Parts: sequence; C-alpha cells; structure tokens
Amino acid sequence: MSDRSRLQREVDAAYTVQVRAATKGAAQAGALGVGVVTFAHYAWPLFRRQTLPFKAFLVSGFTMAGLVIGADNALLTHEAERRQSEHAIRREARIDLARRGLIGTETEIAKWRAERTRQMEERANNGNPS
Repeated sequence: MSDRSRLQREVDAAYTVQVRAATKGAAQAGALGVGVVTFAHYAWPLFRRQTLPFKAFLVSGFTMAGLVIGADNALLTHEAERRQSEHAIRREARIDLARRGLIGTETEIAKWRAERTRQMEERANNGNPS
C-alpha cells in the first residue's frame, strides 16, 4: 500500500470521527440550549418579552458551540491516538533495523513498513484458504 493511499485512509477516518463527534456535540448542546431558553422563558419575565428570533439565535449559539467543541475534542483525541500508534510502530522499526545492523532512517523505516505489510498480507492469505 502506498503512502498516499494510507494517508488518504487516515484522513478519511479522521473526518468520519470528527463528523460523528460534531453531530453528537451539536445535538447535545442544542438540546441544552433549548432547555435553557425554555427555562428562562418561563422563569424570567424580562426574557419572556424577547423576540423569537433572539431566542433562536441563543439556541443556535449553543448548537454551534457544541458542534465546534465536540469536533475539536474528538479530532484532538484521534490525533493523539494516531501519534501514539505511529510512535510505537516507528520504535519497533528502529529496534528491528538496529538488530539487522541498519540505521533507522526514514527510507529504511518506509522499507521496513512495506515489508511488514507484505508479510502480514501473506499471513492473512495463507491462513484463509480460498
């Protein structure tokens, strides 16, 4: 698998994680906004006199904040997990290359990764009779 296709897969996965979290965050914060506006409408006479567009503006503000914060938090978490797994793979590659007497340069790590991917595909194909 080429680096470009692997990178595109990672970008697509990050986008999917971000969209799901943004949707969930927007729904939760939007519900909170509706609750706050409803409570304020019935509890505070000054707020009751406010126009419907202003109240809708407040709810949309809650919704947008939830969307942005949810998406950002999910993406930061996803990136941290990816960095951690990438670091573990690179560490494994450097150790394996050092055992072979090679220096773990970017080129050698890329070759090691391609070789490892090929070996894993061969194991998957040999273990799965067709």
